Amino acid sequence: MTKGKNQHVVKRPNGWAVKGAGNERDTKLAPTQREAIEKAREISKNQQSEIIIHGRNGRIRERNSYGKDPYPPKG
Repeated sequence: MTKGKNQHVVKRPNGWAVKGAGNERDTKLAPTQREAIEKAREISKNQQSEIIIHGRNGRIRERNSYGKDPYPPKG
């Protein structure tokens, strides 16, 4: 199975957007970062990809992977 596009959560002037890596347009716009993260999480789980959460300053503050991790933790 091919891995889907990583989903980025980024600040926009009118809210928070979910944007697939390499896409020109936003996938979804939400009023709050929390709502955008929830939507990005759904997409990432379906596509077995990663979610990259950016803070208000645009810098990455968190990432979560929903794919098949090649190095799963032991125990």
